Amino acid sequence: MALEASMTPGARGSLSRRHLFMVMIAIACGVAGAFGAVVFRELIELSQALFFGGAAGVASFFAGTAPPADDLVEIARARPWWWVLLAPAAGGALVGPLVWYFAREAKGHGVPEVMEAVALRGGVIRPRVVVVKTLASALSIGSGGSVGREGPIVQIGSAVGSVFGQLLRLPPRELRTVVACGAAAGIAATFNAPIAGALFAVELILADFAAVQFTPIVISSVVATVISRSILGDQPAFAVPQYELVSGWELVPYAFVGVAAGLTGLLFQKAVYASEDAFEWLPMPPWAKASLGGLLVGGIGAAGLPHVFGVGYGSITGAMTDGLPALTMLALLAAKIVATSITVGSGGSGGIFAPSLFMGAMLGGSLGSVIHAWFPDSTATGGSYALVAMAGFVGATTRAPITAIIMIFELTSNYRIVPALMATCVVSTLVTTALARDSIYTAKLRRRGVSLDTDQHPDVLHGRPITELIDREPERLPASADLQTIVDRIVQSDHTEFFVVSPRGTLLGTIYLRELRRLLPEITVLREVVVAGDLLETDCPYVTEDDDLAQAMRIFSQDTWEEIPVLDDDARLVGSVHKRDVIEAYNQGILQRDLTGGVSHTFSALAKVKSVELGGGFVLQEMQAPAGFLGRSLAELDVARRSGVQVLLIRRHSDGSPRVPRAADRVELGDRLVVAGPREAVERLHDLRQL
Repeated sequence: MALEASMTPGARGSLSRRHLFMVMIAIACGVAGAFGAVVFRELIELSQALFFGGAAGVASFFAGTAPPADDLVEIARARPWWWVLLAPAAGGALVGPLVWYFAREAKGHGVPEVMEAVALRGGVIRPRVVVVKTLASALSIGSGGSVGREGPIVQIGSAVGSVFGQLLRLPPRELRTVVACGAAAGIAATFNAPIAGALFAVELILADFAAVQFTPIVISSVVATVISRSILGDQPAFAVPQYELVSGWELVPYAFVGVAAGLTGLLFQKAVYASEDAFEWLPMPPWAKASLGGLLVGGIGAAGLPHVFGVGYGSITGAMTDGLPALTMLALLAAKIVATSITVGSGGSGGIFAPSLFMGAMLGGSLGSVIHAWFPDSTATGGSYALVAMAGFVGATTRAPITAIIMIFELTSNYRIVPALMATCVVSTLVTTALARDSIYTAKLRRRGVSLDTDQHPDVLHGRPITELIDREPERLPASADLQTIVDRIVQSDHTEFFVVSPRGTLLGTIYLRELRRLLPEITVLREVVVAGDLLETDCPYVTEDDDLAQAMRIFSQDTWEEIPVLDDDARLVGSVHKRDVIEAYNQGILQRDLTGGVSHTFSALAKVKSVELGGGFVLQEMQAPAGFLGRSLAELDVARRSGVQVLLIRRHSDGSPRVPRAADRVELGDRLVVAGPREAVERLHDLRQL
């Protein structure tokens, strides 16, 4: 049944107050997200003025005469080649240590980290992420790194929302909603796109369109948009002609562009993570790799393609207004894939949303130019194809087609092109879904050992049946039971709710101990007069055997009930479920999910670097089995007692597969051990000849 129908008037009032409370938090997130987006843009422009203008550039920024940060092409062309080469490297030299030593989750594009925090940690994000991500991304983008500002502002807004929620001690479900409010506010303020901001948070961050969550997210998005418009103006991000379908059959070439966008989006995703693997392999300090990546990106700019620097909105506009030749757009597409992969893979900080828009515009513009040249009377110009391919590319990489369609519509204020947008975006998403399991966001998490499959609901109680925790022996009373009988039952029972049933077992109502206490002073007078039917409350919450534990948790969270009845299809009482049991199940679910994510993340990292810091001087390490271990069982070796090191896994030389060791397992030649313990003790194992 619906939750509202199962509530007492007091519970409905409590729920309304809670909704009002969440609305107020959503407004606060919207305000913070809007000002955060504005400050972030200002920091990017300051960074750009510093790296490409030096002291004079900084002076022009504070004087209000610095050029906007949406395009670096003309600014870079005015600088000597060596300046263009070194500016991104200098930015990387600052970003690398900043991220490595203060908040490593600020590395890369940011959205996967928010998704992981929402799904595995109940929305908890460290407060320092706000500062580190803001500075690192502003430095990366302003110095010419080939990344965008949307991913960072999502992580910044989400972190702000998480800080609000943690200060207010919100429960995990509400904390996740507040995190999504921050993400929606950041996107809405950055793009001037309130609908897309809300959809982005729901479709990607929460993956849940529940109305209870959606309302505060929409409010946060709208508030952020209103504030950003009052500061930055109310203009679409891209001023383009009002393209429209020239003919109905033109949907065919738009679908073809969708196929190309899907395939190219997959190529981009593979390139990003291939670059990440290559930089991890490099034998140099991790904090220094971002500088090397910046040098390589600077080389692309110095070679004559400074279009790859920063967000590249100017070049995107050029593609959508037919201002770039087809071959130039193809060259920029290839260069942007390489430059963004290097920036993200080397440890730079910034989003992949703006690069996806850039690549989509270049791909669509080049293909559209050819299509229009072949069929000039029945197709639009290349600019129209650049516009729709942006949505197709974003949908392909993020697997969020609804957000992509609405966002491009809001960015351009062009509703006539929506049918083409839908055709291209749906086809591109279908292509990538058929060919690859993960989006560019979830692929990063899966590489860490974290799975966010669509069948894994953010609520750990979702889908778990009530019957798991049902108490088949609740306290039942007939409607005719007198007050003395009721009092005697209370004395003998540890329950606080007593369910009054008819002779057929149908639930008539509930007697609450807290309500009965007020009658105790008059029990002598009322003993012979009052019966159970006079004391019950009929408007009480309940669940059915078909409900899940998430439904029970939602009811328990609205009031002080400790036990609610479980009814069958004929409204007969079949049992009850206790609040303490549901809370315990929730805590166990959260713990299991956190352990699964954390342990798999650790072992995934171990497979690459062979040693992982666990903190407190402890390490997890894979090592060749010492010669003194060969031919002996783990029981004989007794490694834990003798050395203080635990053997967690054995990777057999015969097949390379890891297995949990048993006491009787003997160590064979070529086996590798995964061990954990104090660093000094683990290092001593390497030199053992006999234990």
